[in-house]
Amino acid sequence: MKLKQRVVLLAILLVIFIFTKVFLIDNLDTSAANREDQRAFHRMMTGLRVELAPKLDHTLQSPWEIAAQWVVPREVYPEETPELGAIMHAMATKKIIKADVGYKGTQLKALLILEGGQKVVFKPKRYSRDYVVEGEPYAGYDRHNAEVAAFHLDRILGFRRAPLVVGRFVNLRTEIKPVATEQLLSTFLAVAHMIPFCPLGNNTCFYGKCYYCRETEPACADGDTMEGSVTLWLPDVWPLQKHRHPWGRTYREGKLARWEYDESYCDAVKKTSPYDSGPRLLDIIDTSVFDYLIGNADRHHYESFQDDEGASMLILLDNAKSFTLIFSFGNPSLDERSILAPLYQCCIIRVSTWNRLNYLKNGVLKSALKSAMAHDPISPVLSDPHLDAVDQRLLSVLATVKQCTDQFGMDTVLVEDRMPLSHL
Repeated sequence: MKLKQRVVLLAILLVIFIFTKVFLIDNLDTSAANREDQRAFHRMMTGLRVELAPKLDHTLQSPWEIAAQWVVPREVYPEETPELGAIMHAMATKKIIKADVGYKGTQLKALLILEGGQKVVFKPKRYSRDYVVEGEPYAGYDRHNAEVAAFHLDRILGFRRAPLVVGRFVNLRTEIKPVATEQLLSTFLAVAHMIPFCPLGNNTCFYGKCYYCRETEPACADGDTMEGSVTLWLPDVWPLQKHRHPWGRTYREGKLARWEYDESYCDAVKKTSPYDSGPRLLDIIDTSVFDYLIGNADRHHYESFQDDEGASMLILLDNAKSFTLIFSFGNPSLDERSILAPLYQCCIIRVSTWNRLNYLKNGVLKSALKSAMAHDPISPVLSDPHLDAVDQRLLSVLATVKQCTDQFGMDTVLVEDRMPLSHL
């Protein structure tokens, strides 16, 4: 063989060797990541059921101190939380030492301070579990039980971006009114009149202060006892910054947002800070999956931590416009596919999210969600039709991702989130 031929052959063999090595390393890295995702899933399933118990072992810290220390830029609570049951027990039982009207917003809520100085947000029950709301997917009042269910779904998906939530019964006469501010007290009604969603009888009601709060539309207890949800206030050392959601709705009849008619809208988003680099766009897509599973079509804004330069997580706050049977166009349980617009327009998703969704199919998600909520004080948190709907929506998410991979290929659609991301 001539020297020139030998050189060419060696060069070809060298190229084959380099490509083989790179391919094997990539496969090994991917396999290792997939194995870690599977291990994380099994750890989550093992610790899924949370029993509310008062005892905190091996620490002198209060439940509030532990929860505050959990918060970091990319998660509200860690993967392993042996103290979670004690913290949620404290949220559901600690004495209320002050009650005030809720912070700014459109929906009725109360701001409570529990023994030990911990702030929580109380959202009252407005509907029965299977009440059918007429209108758009974002119509109606907040659903307190949706906050509880959304928190546990956040745990199951492995996002860990939602504040802690637990159900609680409060006695408005003995627990709230004696410690209520004048501003809150002024919104109490002694007896429910013929008002929608208020049962007749001697029930204590209040209507609070908010954009849509009206004396004619109060929340009413069963006698004096009111069912609701309690959301743990994030530590003050982590101030929040509000952002307009790039896929927000106009909420104006006949006026569409750009994303609703421009299929290339994601390309414009990718050129805009903070979506042009870092994790924020992938957080938006994770959130669209989360919101679609719970049926939340009302995330017009979102919060992150301040001064984060795009590195903070998208915090999953205010999830109460969810788990609703909507009567629209004759269909009492319509799924709003447009919630998934960030996913099907951008056609990217985290590998870890994709893996977790696949682990949850074949009825696993419904079973996991039911198990996670089993010990909540207001259990059953969701009715079976809602649990069935979550399982069906998961199939729609998986089908949407498959359409993307069929069109663009898995290497383009599935993004490894354990590395820096640039969308430019």
